[in-house]
Amino acid sequence: MESRFLMEPVADKKKAILESTLELVKENGFHGTPMSMVAKKAGVAAGTIYHYFDSKDRLICELYSYVRQQSIQAIVTVDDTTLPYQERFFAIWWSLYSFYINNPNVLRFFEQFVNSPYNAKMEEIRNDEFHKLLYCFFRGGIEQGHLRPVNPEILGVLVHGSIITTAKVYGSGKIPFGDEELKQIAQILWDGISVQ
Repeated sequence: MESRFLMEPVADKKKAILESTLELVKENGFHGTPMSMVAKKAGVAAGTIYHYFDSKDRLICELYSYVRQQSIQAIVTVDDTTLPYQERFFAIWWSLYSFYINNPNVLRFFEQFVNSPYNAKMEEIRNDEFHKLLYCFFRGGIEQGHLRPVNPEILGVLVHGSIITTAKVYGSGKIPFGDEELKQIAQILWDGISVQ
């Protein structure tokens, strides 16, 4: 995978601030998470936060980029271009699903972020590196004749949306998904978008 998608290391204190903010936002929302609370949770002085982030807005936007990089890694670490396209699809589906269920704070953060004024400060969704990566994957599948010839952005939204919804339902505990049911969900998606 291209080196531009590799995650750069984050300084320990900065990482502690980001991870603490992620947890606090899940519990208290954006407005209920002041910088002083973040500093306390991260175990750093209030001034340390301002060394890395000049405002809470900047912190929240960088947190979005930080967790988005993690979701990118969930794709690039499993996408082996030497494998058949269908196997790549299932590997990416499972990896993203596993990432979200193992990181419920990230799932909750994305949900809050997308529905907040912070989202307006970010670049258009199609310019987001995560979505570019998904669109590129689906565009390749269309060009190689594996997928139906539709807009790859639609496929990206459809597939990613199904992964997020499945992870939310699993996280709620209302429908106990086993591996067989999860395989069926991924298979139904594949059957719907692939050329039969």
